[in-house]
Amino acid sequence: MVLNALAANESSTRLQAALAAGTRPDPALLEALIARCAVEPDFFVRDMLTWALTRLPAELTVPRLVAELGSDIPQARSQALHTLSKVGDPGAWPAITRSLLRDPDDEVARAAWRTAVALVPEDGKEDLAVELAAQLGRGDRTVKLSLSRALVALGEVVEPFLRTGMGSEDPAVSAHARATEVLLRDPEAGFDGAIEEAIRIVALGPENADR
Repeated sequence: MVLNALAANESSTRLQAALAAGTRPDPALLEALIARCAVEPDFFVRDMLTWALTRLPAELTVPRLVAELGSDIPQARSQALHTLSKVGDPGAWPAITRSLLRDPDDEVARAAWRTAVALVPEDGKEDLAVELAAQLGRGDRTVKLSLSRALVALGEVVEPFLRTGMGSEDPAVSAHARATEVLLRDPEAGFDGAIEEAIRIVALGPENADR
C-alpha cells in the first residue's frame, strides 16, 4: 500500500506515505524511497522521504545513497547528498568528489557543499576550503549565499583563500570573497548588505572605500 501511495497523484497522499515509511521503517522500502527521491516534485514530500531514509539502518542506506551520486538525474544526486548530510555517516566523506563539488547543476553543487562541510574530517578542511574558494563568484544570490555559508562553516582555515579571492581581478570573485570574509567575522551580518558593500569597495578600490 505504501509503495502505491508514494506514486499517487496527490502530494498529500505521497506525504502521508513517506511519513508512514519513516514511522514504521522497513528495509524492503529502501529502493522505492530512493527511486521516489529522484522524481518527487514536492519539497515537503522530498524532505519526508529523506527523513524516512534516515530511519533505516545506515549500513543499508549509505552505500545505496553513495551509488545514487552517480545518477544522470540531477535531483537524484542532490537528494542523495542531502540525505547523506542528514545521516551524518563520516564513512561517506570519500564519496563527496571534486566533480560533485563542481557539479554544473547549482542545486547539486549546493547540496554537495553542505554535505561536504557536514562530513569533512579535520585533516580535510584545508583541501575542501581550496575547492570551495575556487568557486567564489559562481551563480546567483542563492548560490553565492550557500557557498559563503559553507566556507564560513569551515572556520579560520578559509581566511587565506578568501584573501586570495579578494585580490582577484574578477570583480564578482573579489566581491563574493569580501562578503564571505564579513560573514566569517560576523555570522549575524546580513549577506545582502555585505555583498552590496563588497561590490562598492571593489568598484571604488579599497583605498577609496571610506570616501
